[in-house]
Amino acid sequence: LATSLPDHMVPSAVVVLDELPLTANGKLDRRVLPAPDYTASVSGGQPRNPREEILCGLFAEVLGLERVGIDDSFFDLGGHSLLATRLVSRIRSVLGAEVRLRELFAAPTVEGAAAAIDAAGERGARPRVLPVSRPDLLPLSFAQRRLWFLNRLESASTSYNVPLVLRLRGEVDAGALGAALGDLVDRHESLRTVFPSPGGEPHQRVLGKPEARALLRFAVTPCARDQVRGTVDTLVGRVFDLAEALPVRADLLRVSDEEAVLVVLLHHIATDGWSEAVLLRDLTEAYSARRAGSAPDWAPLRVQYADYALWQNALLDEAEPGGPVADQLDFWERSLAGAPEVLELPTDRPRPAVASNRGEHLAFSLDADLHGRLAELARARGCTLFMVLQAALAVVLARSGGGVDVPIGTPVAGRDDEALDSLVGFFVNTLVLRTDVSGDPTFVELLARVREGDLAAFDHRDVPFDRVVEAVAPTRSMAHHPLFQVMLVLQNNADAGPELPGLEAKREPFAWKVAKFDLTFSFSTDPQGVSGVLEYAVDLFDRDTAVELVARLERVLAAVAADPQTRPGDIELLSARERQRVLVDFNRAGTGAGSDVVLHRVFEECAASVPDAVALVFGDERVSYGELN
Repeated sequence: LATSLPDHMVPSAVVVLDELPLTANGKLDRRVLPAPDYTASVSGGQPRNPREEILCGLFAEVLGLERVGIDDSFFDLGGHSLLATRLVSRIRSVLGAEVRLRELFAAPTVEGAAAAIDAAGERGARPRVLPVSRPDLLPLSFAQRRLWFLNRLESASTSYNVPLVLRLRGEVDAGALGAALGDLVDRHESLRTVFPSPGGEPHQRVLGKPEARALLRFAVTPCARDQVRGTVDTLVGRVFDLAEALPVRADLLRVSDEEAVLVVLLHHIATDGWSEAVLLRDLTEAYSARRAGSAPDWAPLRVQYADYALWQNALLDEAEPGGPVADQLDFWERSLAGAPEVLELPTDRPRPAVASNRGEHLAFSLDADLHGRLAELARARGCTLFMVLQAALAVVLARSGGGVDVPIGTPVAGRDDEALDSLVGFFVNTLVLRTDVSGDPTFVELLARVREGDLAAFDHRDVPFDRVVEAVAPTRSMAHHPLFQVMLVLQNNADAGPELPGLEAKREPFAWKVAKFDLTFSFSTDPQGVSGVLEYAVDLFDRDTAVELVARLERVLAAVAADPQTRPGDIELLSARERQRVLVDFNRAGTGAGSDVVLHRVFEECAASVPDAVALVFGDERVSYGELN
């Protein structure tokens, strides 16, 4: 209604119908909900019509600010890629308009978003995820199907276990905690779904609440303090039977009357990084209610994961030529054509025929000063911190033997409809970001390439990774991941700090010796700077090599923060120790020749004196010094 009024008629209230509260009997609460006074809360230019007022409110809502003007930059105010995706979703929901991420990056203001909506013309928003009638056999989402297949292929693997381990100090009410976990299973169908596969074809079976509660495993056991670490490591390494068991289980280890360790283990098929904050929030609310002797008074979820799976299958079945899905698949086929199937990395050992997925982790950090300079570089170039990290990582991999064509994988949240924000479930998709490091560009020029490639990839993020693999058709191998072997993650999900009432809850470290990829660089930001973790495959790398890769990345980041116009080829990548080893130690066994002796002359002297001696061997082939010369 607001957007249909003439510009001079500004409504005093905006009512979003799908957010009106319900009464106990399911009727709409007829109270009037006043809209925020967007006109009075802007800091930049004033909105000139109702649509700009609403957009100002949406920008402010997503950024967590009181006011945003029509010419304030979304990214200057703290926006990043994930928040940009949420903003696009809110615009779609409230205004029924589709703004692409590329358009938002090109003009990241309310004024720019309004212009993008005008330019879109007849381009309507994608259909929303809504509750729908369900068939007898519920399909899996595309992401679930991939994990189901891997679970069947690697039946004893724990690669896709997702542990949440909390050290609890205070008097834990185990009965209330067990009931609260049951409440979570009641609320989120994804936590009470099993995956039978009669005839080899899997489907989702959502269990009824009583059946699921009966299957939920929550054990309370005493545990000596010196046995906690080993017990936790054992618990997080358990294997899930997805056909029969719930994808969640929990254990409470009683250390003393005032101390315990809670181990919640989920399978990735039912959760993702975003879900952790949702799960902890709902667990806190349910535990509070159960301690008070009641069930949690939750507003009903608008949709469940099965509704999303049906929506996704319907959307991606519409693959007619010229349709959105076909266009996106065509984009990926073109953008990944000719990409290296296996990135050459500075490994310490040959790649085994079958990857074991055994891994180790290395923690590191970037200080607040470097973080600030990198963030400023991103803002100045219309980029995000993620893009700066990607460009720097591509430089490190290229100069460490990877070549100038560097594919890097990254996860995207996949929650493009705000109805999914409050769900526990597996929505993540994976994109392949191909970085061209050729031509000795300046870092600023390389960053422009990364920005262009990333925005194009993010605008084609709907196609599931497995569909992309099928379309591109790389050579399949058990030795390495298809299309990319290095993953880059910047964690910017909502803060998932545990806050159980009456308890001090802190995350408990545990041994997690899994590596899904050859290398995974994960970053998260906080006021102290940037925290990082490198997960590396022990099949390929020693710890010393992992340490040196991190050091190289830190040197590149420091160099480009100091001078963004520097060329990656001019950055000193090696440490003093490595330079000593390569330039001095490797040559120490020479003949004592003077510094005026050069290699090609020494070779020619050898070819002249022993021309028939073997110089090169390859298989059964032999090449003499004379022939090689």
